[in-house]
Amino acid sequence: MGWLESSVCFASDQNHDVNEGSVSEQERVSVRVGLVLNLSSVEGKIAESSVSLALSDFYTINSNYKTSVSLSVRNSRGEPLLALASAVDLLQTVGVEAIICGNSLQETKLLAEIGEKDRVPVISLNSPASLSLRKYSNLIQVTHDSSSEARGITAFIHGFEWNSVALVYEDDDDWRESMQLLVDHFHENGVHVQSKAGYTASTTDDYVMDRLRKLKDLGTTVFVVHLSELVATHLFPCAEKLGMMGEGFAWILTAKSMNSFHERTGHHFSKEAMEGVVGFRSYIPISKELQNFTSRWRKSLPVEETVGSEVTSLSISGVWAHDVAWALARAAEVTRMPNMSSTLLEAITNCRFKGLSGNFQIKNKNFLSDKFEIVNLIGSGERRVGFWNSNGSFSNRRHLSSSNNNNLETIIWPGMSSQSPKGHTLGESKRKKLRVLLTSSNRFPKLVSWMTDPVTKKIIADGFCIQVFNASIRRFNYDVEYVLWTGGPNYDNLAYTLSSQKDKYDMAVEDITITSNRSSYVDFTIPFTELGLGMVAPKQSGMWVFFQPLTPDLWMTSAAFFVLTGIIVWLIERPENTEFQGSWSQQIGVMLWFGFSTLVYAHREKLKHNLSRFVVTVWVFAVLILTTSYTATLTSMMTVQQIRFNSNKDFIGHLSGSLIANASLASTNINATNVKGLDNSTDYAKALLNNSVAFIIDELPYLNVLLGEKPDHFLMVKPQITTNGFGFMFQKGDELVHLVSKEISELRTKGMLNEMSKRWFENRLPYIIDDTSEPINLYRFRGLFMITGGSSAFALAVLFIIWIRDRWEDLMSFIKIFISRRFVHFRILFARTNHPIPIDDPFGENAVHMAQLNR
Repeated sequence: MGWLESSVCFASDQNHDVNEGSVSEQERVSVRVGLVLNLSSVEGKIAESSVSLALSDFYTINSNYKTSVSLSVRNSRGEPLLALASAVDLLQTVGVEAIICGNSLQETKLLAEIGEKDRVPVISLNSPASLSLRKYSNLIQVTHDSSSEARGITAFIHGFEWNSVALVYEDDDDWRESMQLLVDHFHENGVHVQSKAGYTASTTDDYVMDRLRKLKDLGTTVFVVHLSELVATHLFPCAEKLGMMGEGFAWILTAKSMNSFHERTGHHFSKEAMEGVVGFRSYIPISKELQNFTSRWRKSLPVEETVGSEVTSLSISGVWAHDVAWALARAAEVTRMPNMSSTLLEAITNCRFKGLSGNFQIKNKNFLSDKFEIVNLIGSGERRVGFWNSNGSFSNRRHLSSSNNNNLETIIWPGMSSQSPKGHTLGESKRKKLRVLLTSSNRFPKLVSWMTDPVTKKIIADGFCIQVFNASIRRFNYDVEYVLWTGGPNYDNLAYTLSSQKDKYDMAVEDITITSNRSSYVDFTIPFTELGLGMVAPKQSGMWVFFQPLTPDLWMTSAAFFVLTGIIVWLIERPENTEFQGSWSQQIGVMLWFGFSTLVYAHREKLKHNLSRFVVTVWVFAVLILTTSYTATLTSMMTVQQIRFNSNKDFIGHLSGSLIANASLASTNINATNVKGLDNSTDYAKALLNNSVAFIIDELPYLNVLLGEKPDHFLMVKPQITTNGFGFMFQKGDELVHLVSKEISELRTKGMLNEMSKRWFENRLPYIIDDTSEPINLYRFRGLFMITGGSSAFALAVLFIIWIRDRWEDLMSFIKIFISRRFVHFRILFARTNHPIPIDDPFGENAVHMAQLNR
């Protein structure tokens, strides 16, 4: 099936298809395809007109085709929800078999969901390549290869030995999503993003100039620009006014930006302000077919679309739209062929042909243009200076190839200079000052402490949090200035202060717990400490610890069964075994000795009866289980010492002023008359040792300090992940949040965070897994005692049966005598009741005498 589909697609190129056996339009089977585009934009209009003209050309050339793609167009007006409603309408009322949509990431996601539900292929033109789209099996993306572009721009920057750039981007979902791969590639390959500046279409020129002025003050000279034409309208004129479009500066445009610029040119945007800019653009090979199609496409536009416009060439998206239309038309024909069972999606993905954009081929549900031309903007025009190839090399028009920039033709930089800007390396760039808030309490010096340098009068900070901060910020080349905050221990107020005084502070480094309330004011990094709360109490110390593995009811039950086993064995063995005979004191001693000697398997009396052997065997098995369980539990209790809660159970200690500890106490079932606020680890230790509190409950980092200082006195029990740990606070939207979080993640992966923790807290196994070892109770061993009791009862029943068998004749004689006596006595009573007999009646006397004799 795949061979046949490919053969149909390879059968001819655009100008050499067979015209024999023409089929009229009325005779063709209509395959309905939906087109959901923002027709209010030039880009949407170009794509719609390109698809329509491409289909018209296709069926003119391929007049023998028996199918015809019929377009149903909907205007999304740039609204994702309207695009979704349009797609639903197309599927339910029109019954389209495929949908082509525009370049909005949000629209693509929504329509891809619909495509998954209805199993309809959705083809997205020029949407950002995103990992979130890979889960859709019916989505085909037609765009440029962002990974290849990221490698190309990184190689271009390295070629001029620039190590530091500023990133100017459009603060919009689509642009941020498509920028992330580039940023990650910079970080992985040693290109430092010195700063970021985000703009929107509504950004004022004053704001643009203010941000650019700050970038200039930092000494930034190399800029990577990732924004649309509309926003660039404000950016470059402002940069020119600030003298940032002169000699010594470099501006690099991404492919998404360059592709966007070519979709609309004219009086709305002046290229003169972009003199010397270099851009990466998806490569479209120049061909007669492209020139012919562009000319006819230009003439096909309505008059109202061309008046006042200077659109002279087809945009990148327009070229891709043409090839998508051809692929759909070919695939529609394949699915209608006899004996073919492939779906439209399979036919599209298997289609191969030479289109206007080059060799059209879908790989992994994507058509990615991975070759880029490098364009230098000069005056109102442009010149190509080379290519970035998919094999990771640069080349120029003479088809030379190399991995460095030497193979590019001479670039004219801003200021009409052919000398490449020097740029700034990380070591040479002006270091930005980072103003860091510290609290003035110094309550837990091992977490955060500070002192004033007597010479420089600067704040010098130290502690675990400071060491983690220094390690995670080191590679970003910042001068750190610590500023004391005297607002007390309420870190909610600290977060509000940081957010409301952006001109004074950049971030805060403290023992600050990540909470949702604080996150509404600031951005947190990922946590760098353990998560949750813990409870610390003194270690157990006592001389009766060996009684604790078993509960009192289990001790008493076990003792009772030892005695019961001795009694049962004594009952069985006593009649025949001389070792169980003698005086009563001797028999009681043997009986108790034998029962308890089974505990250590030291019974020496020889058993002669099988019943006693059976009882002892079952009981020894039970004793084995009891002793091994006791040993295991005692070993656990002696190895991991059990905690001891102080008798003063009405008081619970926690860090004074800690909102987290108070909230945790309120949300648990702990009933305490009073909670006691403590200021530091020394107060914690004193309160526990002098019995002022039953235990301490607080966040794990604070308790780690206590356990590190007093590892021989206290233990932690029941650590629970109920908090989010400590994090560093930054201003909302600060680029360092992502960078520092990534560094913290690497510190944790490499084990450096654990090493820092050991250094500051000196942890020596402070945790007891889940809880201290619990004593074994009777309920857990009820089955064992039921078996033992059942075997003893069975032995007693058998013993009773044997006893009856041996004394059966005597027993029967006794029963007969007893019954006859009862019978005679009954007759006498009956006679006296019915016929009273005088006392001197000789017959009565004889009867009495006979009865006495019988007795």
